[in-house]
Amino acid sequence: MKWNDVGGQVCSVARAVSVLGDRWTLLFLREAFSGTTRFEDFLDGVGASRATVAERLDRLTRDGIFEQHEYQTNPVRYEYRLSEKGAALLPVVLTLQSWGDRWLGDGRGRPATLVCGSCGRETDPILVCDSCGEAVGDDLRAEYREDAWVRTRQSRR
Repeated sequence: MKWNDVGGQVCSVARAVSVLGDRWTLLFLREAFSGTTRFEDFLDGVGASRATVAERLDRLTRDGIFEQHEYQTNPVRYEYRLSEKGAALLPVVLTLQSWGDRWLGDGRGRPATLVCGSCGRETDPILVCDSCGEAVGDDLRAEYREDAWVRTRQSRR
């Protein structure tokens, strides 16, 4: 299978990776969740080349992750704000941050501390079951549709 075909799979992970799965996209999301909206600020925050920043902002806008808003007319300049679709990626970014803190630290502690907006305390995000409220653990399982990729792969064996 070619990389360009990944997004057409009957698999939500494959479809998500087709939008988010390059080395820059999650850094753009990190910056956006930190309040970055303007091209030059993405350029400084992400550390990619001007061409890469322009291409990623364009692609993330086409994919509906960002929305473009004009903030200056002469010359025309745009801000890039998270759309509803983009804002829904916050748990993904927080979970990756938590994983990175735990497994890829540099020995000097977390680069950033997460603070709950409600109680003001330091927090770590956890996944919970929306039915019972318990933390999701190793006993979580996926039950696939008949046409999902796992079923297709298993039937080839």
